[in-house]
Amino acid sequence: MQVITEVEPTAKDIENVLRDLENSWTAAITVRRQSQKDVGFREIFVSLDGESLGILRHGDAITRETTPGVHRLQAHNTLFWKTLEFTLAVGDHASFIAVNRTGWGTYSVLAFLIGFLGAGPFYLTFEREGAGAHGS
Repeated sequence: MQVITEVEPTAKDIENVLRDLENSWTAAITVRRQSQKDVGFREIFVSLDGESLGILRHGDAITRETTPGVHRLQAHNTLFWKTLEFTLAVGDHASFIAVNRTGWGTYSVLAFLIGFLGAGPFYLTFEREGAGAHGS
């Protein structure tokens, strides 16, 4: 005669299953520098939660998987810094656009007289696409 006994999982077994499940939950972000309004000069440096994601040149895009939850995405062109805070749910893929654009003083006489700049400042626009969040 065969005897079957059911084995109850321990608290540690349940914790391990939950940890494995939580580790499988992912979300993603993409940061693009592909706007027609971008001047095409100077790099844009991008970081997520204090860790560098990369350097965007005109036409580039960066995509990274991350954990769900609250995040801080920063971009700068060495002159202007922008920070966006956002929350991702499991499976979300958030897209952001970064643009170096002209503005007041970009092509001013003073900028050309300074010489080492060659041109005035390029302003940074940094925003989430499709969600209306704006970081500029």
